[in-house]
Amino acid sequence: MEAFVNEIVDHLKNQLIPFWEGLKDKEYGGYFGYMGYDRKVIPTYEKGCILNSRILWFFSNAYRLFRTENLKADAEHAFRFLKEYCLDKEYGGIYWSLTYNGQKKDDTKHTYNQAFAIYALSSYYDVVKDNEALQIAMQLYQLVEEKCIDEYGYLEAFDRTFRPEMNEKLSENGVMAEKTMNTLLHLLEAYTELYRVTKDEKVAGRIRFLLDLFEKKVYHQELGRQEVFFDRYWNSLLDLYSYGHDIETAWLVDRALEVLGDLAYKERIEKITAQITWNIFTRALEGDAMPNEAENGVRDTTRVWWVQAEAVVGFINGYQKQPERVEYLEAAKRIWHYINTTMIDKREGSEWFWAVDQKGVPLEKPIVEPWKCPYHNGRMCIEVIQRLKEKRSR
Repeated sequence: MEAFVNEIVDHLKNQLIPFWEGLKDKEYGGYFGYMGYDRKVIPTYEKGCILNSRILWFFSNAYRLFRTENLKADAEHAFRFLKEYCLDKEYGGIYWSLTYNGQKKDDTKHTYNQAFAIYALSSYYDVVKDNEALQIAMQLYQLVEEKCIDEYGYLEAFDRTFRPEMNEKLSENGVMAEKTMNTLLHLLEAYTELYRVTKDEKVAGRIRFLLDLFEKKVYHQELGRQEVFFDRYWNSLLDLYSYGHDIETAWLVDRALEVLGDLAYKERIEKITAQITWNIFTRALEGDAMPNEAENGVRDTTRVWWVQAEAVVGFINGYQKQPERVEYLEAAKRIWHYINTTMIDKREGSEWFWAVDQKGVPLEKPIVEPWKCPYHNGRMCIEVIQRLKEKRSR
């Protein structure tokens, strides 16, 4: 256990944090938005607002863990860019992307994007006590509740003025979904963090609503998994088993239940998260790694960076909930060994590969781009350290 935690502390301190600090754009603000597989940064590439929010979350929580002034400054740098450029001062909400110098590029407003800003701002407020950050987070929460809901749940894609539009950005696998499990999950994640730092009972009520949707609309009782893409009325559009999202959901929903503190919800829904964890362990795990997904029963064996990271946290969470399941802890350790030997790019000036094939050969995809960020792998490190440091000290 000690070696496991020490390796992850070392990786976070000596590779992930320095790598992302090295992408700080000191001229135009925020962080550079692209590094190719060749490890060349393109300073004039667009800056995704999701990427910036996730970087803000990462440095805020790294600062919470290590309390060094450079990490606080890194988080402050991301916060300034978010409030000055990512936030639409006229219509409210967070843009989808900006040009390298902070001009709006894609002014789509997406519920997913608002959620990550709420998530990051809540964490940032918690560690630096900047009331402006909390004020913006609450404004975004109220905006989502006013503009992004219908009678069945949450709509997702909007133009700049919050008129609904096609949900191209969160639809994949050949379907056009009005609602997605992915957006719902990260809205729950965001509201959980907002409630943790505010204890606002209205936010607690929306967490309960989201948990109800997860239990009654997203989770497929007979299949023991989540559905992924839906029409407006929560009818599933595709036979898709997203292994990474299921194991991520298990621990994020457990976190929401813990923060909410509602025993009735906890008793009901922890049974589902326990089943999801077991099903992923028995159905999806292949040796030391997690494949990507299965569509219509056909498995995509690609090993994607974020799926491995979420599997480590999800199995540790499962072990902590059910200590008799020592196999979960062993699986987390094996996946970390796979990450350390196969997913982490050992070339100088790099981070993790986006993905490798079943034989461990890297796919030539970007090291950094609007979706490739320190959120999943950085959070994995932080979660492992926080969850196991008490056990380590015994």
